[in-house]
Amino acid sequence: MGHLFSRRALLSTAAVTMAGTGMGVPPPGRRPRPGGLRTGVQILMDGDYRLVEGQKAGIVTNPTGILPGLVHEVDVMAADDKIDLVAVFGPEHGFRGTAQAGGSEGFHVDEQTGLPVYDTYLKSGQALADIFTRSGVDTVMFDIQDAGARFYTYIWTLFDSMEAAALAGKRFVVLDRPNPITGRRARGPVMTPEFATFVGREAISQAHGMTVGELAKLFNAEFLDRPADLTVVEMRGWKRDMAYEDTGLPWVMPSPNMPTVDTAFAYPGTCMFEGTNLSEGRGTTRPFELIGAPYADHRWADALNALRLPGTGFRPAYFTPTFSKHANTLCGGVQLYVTDRKAFDPVKTGIAMLVTVRRLHPGDFAWRYDTSDPARPYWIDKLTGSPQVRTDIDAGKDPDEVEAGWAGALKAFTETREKHLIYREGH
Repeated sequence: MGHLFSRRALLSTAAVTMAGTGMGVPPPGRRPRPGGLRTGVQILMDGDYRLVEGQKAGIVTNPTGILPGLVHEVDVMAADDKIDLVAVFGPEHGFRGTAQAGGSEGFHVDEQTGLPVYDTYLKSGQALADIFTRSGVDTVMFDIQDAGARFYTYIWTLFDSMEAAALAGKRFVVLDRPNPITGRRARGPVMTPEFATFVGREAISQAHGMTVGELAKLFNAEFLDRPADLTVVEMRGWKRDMAYEDTGLPWVMPSPNMPTVDTAFAYPGTCMFEGTNLSEGRGTTRPFELIGAPYADHRWADALNALRLPGTGFRPAYFTPTFSKHANTLCGGVQLYVTDRKAFDPVKTGIAMLVTVRRLHPGDFAWRYDTSDPARPYWIDKLTGSPQVRTDIDAGKDPDEVEAGWAGALKAFTETREKHLIYREGH
């Protein structure tokens, strides 16, 4: 008799079983507890998917598309007759998260749901629009946990997907999630058009202080030549001063080198070390918190602690990365500790780290040079959005002087950002 059961019926039975054991999602329409947070996908489900009723839907997502109970939204949607989910679109690292940095899973059929999974990584414009058309969807949904930094590429997957949806004549729905490092303010240098890449398509600041839903509104109004038919399904209960732990949501690694919320808080600053010959801690258990090189030593931590940077401390650290830069080589350096998140400025801290290590090791420190892009050969310029940070540090400027170099552009972006904020409480 097993052949009489459809795959959707079997999945639906599994979803009900998980719900009965606490592994599913709250029934549609259930109200959140007082002070509780509900993400955009939960709000969509609370409304029995009426927002996409009668439409063939696809979703751009990855392992972070999680629901309370630690079940993935695609597994639940695939089993629910109230929504016609016909396709999944996988970003960098893939839908199920099987690929490392700079990789994806390619087109395949998902073993768990039977859904086709289309690879969107490094796809944009008409090429991505053609994928949306080929998939047969009417509406493209987006639900990926961001990390709060301009060079975290999922927000540019969002941008490219919005652009492609507009080209393909598809509706676009963003299922909003929290900014894990709060949404209090924007920080850092602003991208300039000459240095636009997949780690920064448009003129936003290095730490943007926005949710993906707010970014979608900003992209649509400020940057897209052809705006998308956009709907943002807003969260309920999120406030701008919330760190991720305050939300009550489970943390799912949005990428292999973003293991904890602590990593996310450090990342907008220490990711700049990708633009140097120091290890940014990839290949260790504390990426973006352990920073070092074979030439660095205990003096770096001493120099940084002497600066008394707000909300942070450093200890001398020694580590051997298992992959990436300096793989299998002993590195000296520092471990960054965030002691007060409200006082901590990740970008200014990262600049101070760059300034001090360059001064301590002028003969060894080097900026990473990209021979494949002779017009823009320094990777740090792509990360920070212009040559300003690199040239100011090379000129011997102090961290405050480097920060002053982007103050005007940051002020202008902050004013633009303000127009597109959705969540006002606690701002």
